[in-house]
Amino acid sequence: MVVYQGLVLDAIKFEDQVNASKHINFLYDDVERHYHVITNVTGAMGKRYVCRSCNKICRSDITYVCDQTCSDCINSPPCDFSDVRFPCDVCNRHFRCRTCFANHKQRTTNTKSVCEHKRSCVTCGALVTRENQQCNERYCQNCGANRAAGHLC
Repeated sequence: MVVYQGLVLDAIKFEDQVNASKHINFLYDDVERHYHVITNVTGAMGKRYVCRSCNKICRSDITYVCDQTCSDCINSPPCDFSDVRFPCDVCNRHFRCRTCFANHKQRTTNTKSVCEHKRSCVTCGALVTRENQQCNERYCQNCGANRAAGHLC
């Protein structure tokens, strides 16, 4: 449960640190002394994506790195490591445990699974989150194209 003082992410009045599958967000109204339920945090805050684990803003749930979520399947809390890594033939990545493998196949909020968004290039091994990836090149946010590593715009 998270209680916001205002419609900005930094205005957290109370945050419960319980590991639960369900989250509920409230907006506290000082004038009426009432708690309003926030059904869509990203819509209420006017942001693209808000991490459910750490309440930070980012562009996408697929590319965001948070120490409170699993880096492989993007679930919170992070999956436990097992002695054996589980490979996926579709995305060419390896996962921490059977649960992590199953989680990466499930659809996320944007109707695609992590398996459909993230893959490892068979040739160069680079992590790919875009369809137009080319080996030994990375996507440059400034110029919006694939460029050689170390490229300066």
